[in-house]
Amino acid sequence: MKKTVTIQDISCYGKCSLTVALPVISAMGIETAVIPTAVLSTHTGGFTGYTFRDLTSDIPEISRHWKSLNIKFNSVYTGYLGSAEQINIVSDFFDDFRTDDNFIVVDPVLGDNGKFYNGFNEDFAEKMACLCSKADYILPNMTEASFMLKIPYTENYDRAYIEDILRKLARLGCKIPVLTGVHFDDKKQGAVAYDRENDTFFYSFSDNIARSVHGTGDIFASVFTGAVTIGKDIQKSLDISVNYTVECIKATIPYFDEMWYGSCFELCLGKLIDMIK
Repeated sequence: MKKTVTIQDISCYGKCSLTVALPVISAMGIETAVIPTAVLSTHTGGFTGYTFRDLTSDIPEISRHWKSLNIKFNSVYTGYLGSAEQINIVSDFFDDFRTDDNFIVVDPVLGDNGKFYNGFNEDFAEKMACLCSKADYILPNMTEASFMLKIPYTENYDRAYIEDILRKLARLGCKIPVLTGVHFDDKKQGAVAYDRENDTFFYSFSDNIARSVHGTGDIFASVFTGAVTIGKDIQKSLDISVNYTVECIKATIPYFDEMWYGSCFELCLGKLIDMIK
């Protein structure tokens, strides 16, 4: 049985980070260990008055205990990290748990639509780029790629521009960067990956749905990590991740007013299981 560990925060109510990663990856038949970096009463996307408990100091203790048990993972996957200190601790975790037989995925959560999320800035983006240098796969959106590469954000681009961005992301040190939220028109949207060793690009697109749904980046990253963990190749992993994310958005539309805080991904888990067969 394949085994992964995901390191990110958990919101007790809401659909993002660990509340997405744990059920989605588990549904793919993968034993999923978790390291919560913080506990929030709700996620921060539209809720107010939420509680927050920082668990940064617990991460090294968990790591030391696992090392004493000689626990090994087929993949390590990080999502939202809330501070430079957490990035440093996770970097050490990579050193402790990397093996010749596993891989590391970093979803460098920094911002969207050309803006940083609250609490992040250029210095944080630079530290995140350093963490990405230790990863096999990184999964930025266009905003995050721009911040890490220190280039202007743009929504006007063509295929040549995207491929140039991916080559630059690979120079950070990762083996395979995956750029999410890519679209060349208003009909299709998807992701593009670049295999640095083989100098090969992989494209996957599906319907572009003009709805903003919280947590879709976490859905994509979790499915992609799971697909690669169970042995799917880059193209298949992209296709499954893009198509499942779109299915989740479509399933949410009838309930959008009620489910403004996240997607109805639970309704689509059966489809995900079918996709990976």
